[in-house]
Amino acid sequence: MHPTSLSKYRPFPAVILADRSWPDQTLRHAPEWCSVDLRDGNQALPQPMSIEEKLEFFDLLVRVGFKQIEVGFPSAADTEFNFLRRLIDENRIPEDVTIQVLVQTREPLIRRTFEAIDGAKRAIVHIYNSTSPLQRRVTFSDASRESIRQIAIDGAELVKKLVPTIPRTEVVLQYSPESFSDTELDFALECCNGVIDVWQPTPQKKMIINLPDTVQWTTPNIHADMIEWMCRHLCMRDSVIVSLHTHNDRGTGVAATELGLMAGADRVEGTLFGNGERTGNLDIVTVALNLNSHGIPTGLDFSDLQSIRTVYERVTRLSVPERQPYAGELVFTAFSGSHQDAIKKGLDRRAVETESDPDTPWGVPYLTIDPQDIGRSYEAIIRINSQSGKGGVAYVLDREHGFDLPKTMHPQVGKRIYDLADEYGRELTTDEIREAFFGEFVNIATPLDVIDYELLHQTNERGQVQCKASILLDGEKKAIEGFGNGPINAFVHALEGSGLKNFKVTDYRSHAVRGGSDASAASYVQVQHDDGRLLWGAGVDPSIEMAGLKALVTAWNLLRV
Repeated sequence: MHPTSLSKYRPFPAVILADRSWPDQTLRHAPEWCSVDLRDGNQALPQPMSIEEKLEFFDLLVRVGFKQIEVGFPSAADTEFNFLRRLIDENRIPEDVTIQVLVQTREPLIRRTFEAIDGAKRAIVHIYNSTSPLQRRVTFSDASRESIRQIAIDGAELVKKLVPTIPRTEVVLQYSPESFSDTELDFALECCNGVIDVWQPTPQKKMIINLPDTVQWTTPNIHADMIEWMCRHLCMRDSVIVSLHTHNDRGTGVAATELGLMAGADRVEGTLFGNGERTGNLDIVTVALNLNSHGIPTGLDFSDLQSIRTVYERVTRLSVPERQPYAGELVFTAFSGSHQDAIKKGLDRRAVETESDPDTPWGVPYLTIDPQDIGRSYEAIIRINSQSGKGGVAYVLDREHGFDLPKTMHPQVGKRIYDLADEYGRELTTDEIREAFFGEFVNIATPLDVIDYELLHQTNERGQVQCKASILLDGEKKAIEGFGNGPINAFVHALEGSGLKNFKVTDYRSHAVRGGSDASAASYVQVQHDDGRLLWGAGVDPSIEMAGLKALVTAWNLLRV
């Protein structure tokens, strides 16, 4: 923004609340949840959902565990009305689920809304009117505070009058001073208390006062001050459920909601993945999983978040951003080498710790939750580009392809793989990583190759074996033989006998390849050249003995690169 533009803006006024208590509170339980995907989310779509798509989305919300679902604005359009009637007439609403409908405080719309909900077991009728000075001045042509307050009261009185006309349906009143976020607190309180006085809720039959952060004008702490101030001053507080409905204009919808709950709110409205007008609504997925990450049950099941995202993206025609908390494609992915190494160490250590104590608290660097708890896999956590490091490459080779590289081999392999990613200028796929590993470090047969070998166990000296091998060196076939206490040792002595040994073997490992098909054994041999250089080679073969020899030959060849 150009500096000359700043003169048109003003700071948002603070709330006078010297003894605020919310900063000292800790979230210890989940709020009541209400999904507004089918109304607030749907009206924000470039192409609103069809009735069939809304039915599928409703069923999804029920499976997730929502007990309150705002199903639409039935007085606004026939599609909205007909969708609600199908839910009711086809008995699609579970016994423990309450539907919610939104309606402006206008008599014809309220009456039409009551036609729509007739026959539902329980319905929240959510009435609202705009209350802020800006709305009073611009939208309502300088309407007085008293006239705006009376609109709220008249709406509540009409709802109360219409309740007996649909005796099969239990009606819960919800009132929102729309644009609460920039309404004077004393006037918002007047409107809310006026509606409460009409409805006369009780602790047994509560009503809902919704305090929407319709447009985020300020920081989350001031929003929390506003919520605490209202919670202190609302009449009949023990008979009122205070609800939050935060938007995301400043990118702080989640923070404003969490602080609002600390300030005394009881209920949260929001959408899956934050779909809503302008910059969106509160993302309920994020708030719920934030609570889960502190061990707090929420009643919502996001254990298969990918399938939820799949339905959401199909029926809304929106995409969940790659960096969306919890749900984004890349949020459990580390490209940084140091991060990859820490994650690998954390996962390996946790595997050991949980063997002895399954209730070991979660603790893996850079991962706030276990990705498996929301249906993600470890295989997607670490991916490789030019910023990656040795630990990440080893992790991918291990988890994706079954190769458990010795730790001291990680730098040698890791550097070559991320150098390759740098050459390509992009991320490498797991298959490309495997191909590069094989191309650079496995079964290298130039200039030395083993064509055939035979091991003979010596009967005159216990533990000794004789190796007879046919090798190809720089295109020339040659026969060599040697004795040793094992296949590798015997082959080393065979090379020595032919003047081909200028190294010593310093380490050897082998294992079965997990998930291997054509190759069932992997071996790793480290050699040290006479000039001090250390290099690893790998061999893969159905025979573990041959895999070891191929690893040694690979290391011998790499010394000559």
